[in-house]
Amino acid sequence: MQTLIVALLVLGCAIYAAWKLMPSVARRALASALLKLPLPAFFAAKMQKAATVASGCGCDGCDSAPVKSAAPQAPQVVTFHPRPKR
Repeated sequence: MQTLIVALLVLGCAIYAAWKLMPSVARRALASALLKLPLPAFFAAKMQKAATVASGCGCDGCDSAPVKSAAPQAPQVVTFHPRPKR
């Protein structure tokens, strides 16, 4: 049983590493091919996102930060803890 669990972990890690290191063109082609199969909804959503062409900037929405409130926040207390003497 332990060997089976380790084999599944190693297989999962190998698939993850191959996916991350794969060129984006190959990743899009593989995702498009996988979308033709009956997949669970969460996996199909990830494959749909991977199958679309990226904008090229490497940014996944980091430029759309949430709007900060104009009201000032209450000051936060910072507590310093001295190091114990040796």
